[in-house]
Amino acid sequence: MENKVIAVWFSCGAASAVAAKKTIEMYGDKNTILIVNNPVKEEHEDNQRFLKDCEKWFGLPIIQAINEKIGTTSVVDVFNKQNWMGGIKGAPCTSLLKKEARYQFELKNHIDFHVLGFTYDEEDRHKRFTTFERKNVLPILIDLKLTKDMCFEIIYNAGIKLPEIYAKGFPNANCIGCVKANSASYWNLVRKEFPDVFNERAEQSRRIGAKLVRVKGVRMFLDELNPKEKSRKIKTWECGIFCQLPNHKK
Repeated sequence: MENKVIAVWFSCGAASAVAAKKTIEMYGDKNTILIVNNPVKEEHEDNQRFLKDCEKWFGLPIIQAINEKIGTTSVVDVFNKQNWMGGIKGAPCTSLLKKEARYQFELKNHIDFHVLGFTYDEEDRHKRFTTFERKNVLPILIDLKLTKDMCFEIIYNAGIKLPEIYAKGFPNANCIGCVKANSASYWNLVRKEFPDVFNERAEQSRRIGAKLVRVKGVRMFLDELNPKEKSRKIKTWECGIFCQLPNHKK
């Protein structure tokens, strides 16, 4: 493959970082590689340190793609302006801060192929995305049979410290207090590690009327959640850039 433009969507997570590095190694000599990030204000502050470390590792700059129509990169601002936080169509932060930002970037930049951080253990996510979103996706990590754990190991062996959010027990490097998560274990972890964020989400969700947590099949407000309540193991709410329902497309 030669003279193509490949956009790698970097989410400040381990998998997308390894996907970017492998894409550069495999295709960088004869093609143009764009590493693109959607900044979100509510991500852990250490994500920016990780981003800068990865820029050095890649040997390429990381480009920001922002939704220029809304004038914010804050999920809190989006929730207030839209007056909703989540539902059957996903969440407004995903649609406006990530998905719409990508569409705008695509209008300004010719892209032949996309690369995402779908790992070997996430082939189902890759299939859904190529079915409902974009077909021109290079399954870099899947073809190399790299799992999430293997991506962590590659980052470690490269001498790069993983984002601090992983060390606190969260399974990804997305924004803190993800409204697409509904498990009691997840929200109580947020309450423990980031009480200010938990309280902010609790107040805002109560004001908007969004019941973000589910306990024994019953939806409730965050301020109703028992701090000792536990659910099954925290699911990886990996949104990276393209978190959406399988049947929801532009």
